[in-house]
Amino acid sequence: MNRSIRTRQRLVGVSLLGLLFYFSPILTLFDKTTEWAGFPISYLYLFGVWLALILLAAWMVEGRKP
Repeated sequence: MNRSIRTRQRLVGVSLLGLLFYFSPILTLFDKTTEWAGFPISYLYLFGVWLALILLAAWMVEGRKP
């Protein structure tokens, strides 16, 4: 298979993973009033998942050079 096709398929998978992590039932697990290091848990979850998706997408695009 062509490298660009595989990369496109992987990026679609990362997008679907992002939709799963931002799905309402999963978000309610972190919707608490507790804080960690002065930040609400929900903020840490949202920005942590966002950062992880960006890093995963960058890793998929860069990958290994053939």
